[in-house]
Amino acid sequence: MLFDPNIFFAQLVSADYIKGAGLSVAVAIVSLILATVIGFFMAIGRTAKQPYLRAPAHFYVWFFRAIPALLVLLIMWNALPQMFPALRADWFSPFIAASVGLGLVEAAFMSEIIRSALLSVDEGQALAGRALGMSPAKVMFKVVLPQAIRIALPPTGNEFIGLVKYSSLASVISLRELLTTAQVGVNITFRYAEYYAAAIVYYLVIVSILSLIQNMVEKKFAWTSKAKTTTTPDASIETKVGIS
Repeated sequence: MLFDPNIFFAQLVSADYIKGAGLSVAVAIVSLILATVIGFFMAIGRTAKQPYLRAPAHFYVWFFRAIPALLVLLIMWNALPQMFPALRADWFSPFIAASVGLGLVEAAFMSEIIRSALLSVDEGQALAGRALGMSPAKVMFKVVLPQAIRIALPPTGNEFIGLVKYSSLASVISLRELLTTAQVGVNITFRYAEYYAAAIVYYLVIVSILSLIQNMVEKKFAWTSKAKTTTTPDASIETKVGIS
């Protein structure tokens, strides 16, 4: 059976493929937002001095790094509704289950990214901020985080691209994302090459666009050596801690 270009190009402009690609990206976005929020608090917990904060954070990272994402999705969609009747309602869709499940798993990895980014900021930056009379929370959000973001951006971008691909795991819980759309077409027509090739093109386009966006964001947050500095003592401290 020869490759049929007509079938291939028909799938490239198919509404089903476009919708499937949109679902894959949407799952990745929601999962990354959830993972970043949870991962931030886990990173704070892992760097805390109090054992009652470190222990739960360590456990969370250990647990979700050990459990396969596919198993988490199956638990989210099949096991949890048996335990909690509220999850049997119509609002609990495959999209929500996939986004939450992947977000919980990804949070363990984002925690390590954020933790390493926070630890890479020199402690003198925080001390300089405290010397200006800033509260610990203000030091974190005004001094430490802006610098940590620059360090965390590249690995976070890679994790986001990975999530787009990992969204294909949601096929096991009936989410019709990009790969599932291709598989449905294959099951009907048995035209493997054309349908899978169309899915490959969509993944290449998505990843290429995300890579360009990542490069643009990294350049925006890149350090610059052209910043003007002032000679007053207070201004020099503010320049050092990164708050002009």
